[in-house]
Amino acid sequence: MKTRGDGGLLRRHRDFRLLWCGETAGKFGAAVSGVAMPMAAVSALDAGTFEVGLLSAAGWLPWLAIGLPAGAWVDRTRRRPVMLTAAAVSCALFACVPVAAWCGVLSIGLLLAVALLAGAASVFFQTAYSAYLPGLLDPADQAEGNAKLHGSASAAQIAGLGSGGVVAQLAGAVNAMSANAATFLVSLACLARIRHREPRGPRSTRPRRALAGEVREGLRLVARDPWLRTLTLFAAASNFALMGYQAILVVFLVREVGLAPATVGGLVAAAGSGGVAGAFLARRVAARIGTARATLVCEAGFAVFALLIPLTTPGAGVLLYVSGGFCVAAGVVAGNVLKATFQQSYCPPELLGRLTATSAFLNYGTLPLGALLGGALGTALGVRTTMWIMTAGVPLAGLILLCSPLARVRDLPVSRMRPAPEDCPSDACQPA
Repeated sequence: MKTRGDGGLLRRHRDFRLLWCGETAGKFGAAVSGVAMPMAAVSALDAGTFEVGLLSAAGWLPWLAIGLPAGAWVDRTRRRPVMLTAAAVSCALFACVPVAAWCGVLSIGLLLAVALLAGAASVFFQTAYSAYLPGLLDPADQAEGNAKLHGSASAAQIAGLGSGGVVAQLAGAVNAMSANAATFLVSLACLARIRHREPRGPRSTRPRRALAGEVREGLRLVARDPWLRTLTLFAAASNFALMGYQAILVVFLVREVGLAPATVGGLVAAAGSGGVAGAFLARRVAARIGTARATLVCEAGFAVFALLIPLTTPGAGVLLYVSGGFCVAAGVVAGNVLKATFQQSYCPPELLGRLTATSAFLNYGTLPLGALLGGALGTALGVRTTMWIMTAGVPLAGLILLCSPLARVRDLPVSRMRPAPEDCPSDACQPA
């Protein structure tokens, strides 16, 4: 772990710089595929609204299937090899899509399989990545590190979404997915060059438990702590609504509003630029009004602007989508920066993998459900009506925060949790 020094974190910390580059490259490729894959399904395979929603759901379904045991398993091993393996698997999966198209065997079934398996690789990568960062950075650097990672991820998504639309129009949606495979190669190379090595036995002082028991530890950790429980339940409800409209967003903009693929990519990128603003403002707003209040403002206040999105019409009306999407992205990314920094300081390192996976199981587990609901409602009620229903759920999720202890304090707790001596390590994680 490298200590603080003069200059910015990217300048003085080589290993963090490599992690930052690798993660940014991966996010760029994922953003390209986020536009290219549904466009490939719509343009090359003539997929319907429900099939596009199912494709979005497939990428998140592994969080429901393997999210909990993945967290316990990651806590048993070193995190960097897990990230390397996941990046290599993802690279191979996305490379097979254009190959299948060239061979004439591309189908919705193949796209679903790629999305499902790449989603499984992402479960292990994201769980290991979130647990790896606190060991790489000094605690005083973690807030800056989270802000830089989330900010660059948002910027990469903006560039990827814009590039995805343009490349899809110029080279075809299927060929645009080759960019994702290439970026995972970059990510793999960056991760391989990191010099920091984790200790072989980070949990050697604790007896090895059955995997099921460690999964239960993670569930109890979230269920019994009011702060973790509140943030997890809110994220689950918010993600359900967010994915409900995002799963059919391409269909809405192409078929309902009548936009070209390149225009869709540009508009989605412009809306996503709010994420960069959110990452930049998160720490500054928190320093001024407190971390708890900043979380309320970002997560609950900005969410109201989601209601502008269904109002989108051709011509100048597309600015309604850009404005609503910009505010939603800013609030989500700022909230993620604050939440990540809070969890990394509040939870013991040996439990961080399980906390990440348990939270993600509940947070991301609602994403495929939201995508399926969005696709089903879009087919049954129409795309614009469904956009109204799902975007309304985004600000409604903020009621969870407003009715929680978080609404009654200025700051989230910052002390590390310590286990009570009479209980197992995660049964009694209380503020020190």
